[in-house]
Amino acid sequence: MDRARVVDNYLVSDPERDILKIVVISRYKDSAPSIGFVKNFGLKKGAIGSSIAHDSHNIISVGVDDMDICRAVNIIIKNKGGLSAVCGDTEKVLPLPVAGIMSDLNYIEVSKKYIELDRFAKELGSQLRAPFMTLSFMALLVIPEIKLSDKGLFDVSKFEFMDLFAYP
Repeated sequence: MDRARVVDNYLVSDPERDILKIVVISRYKDSAPSIGFVKNFGLKKGAIGSSIAHDSHNIISVGVDDMDICRAVNIIIKNKGGLSAVCGDTEKVLPLPVAGIMSDLNYIEVSKKYIELDRFAKELGSQLRAPFMTLSFMALLVIPEIKLSDKGLFDVSKFEFMDLFAYP
């Protein structure tokens, strides 16, 4: 495991080492976000987020800095669900207002917005084939290795929650 980057006593993303902050926020109760770090997501700037986060479909976001992560999450909340991507003054969203997982737009509009979001995520640095699909599975607690839920980090192999920090 890699060591986290600490700046002014805060844990922050380290895009030079491709270690990014990832958060899960419950859509069902008022609680603090769960925070972790993910490697090899590839973003060099900005953040992306989604209310499609298997299996519970909480809000999940990954990004280079906390402000962009918050913006990505807040766009999803404002739209009552969706996929979002932000960087600087640019904000992109595919609203998913039906249970946070379905659109009320026609399939052509959904397709256009998804393609635009996917391209933007890749402009932010992600080289993943499907960054939003990958993000959606970061909260699925049944596929290895370590996942993040609204209750915290989960070690799938040991089938137990774990601390953010591993002590030798």
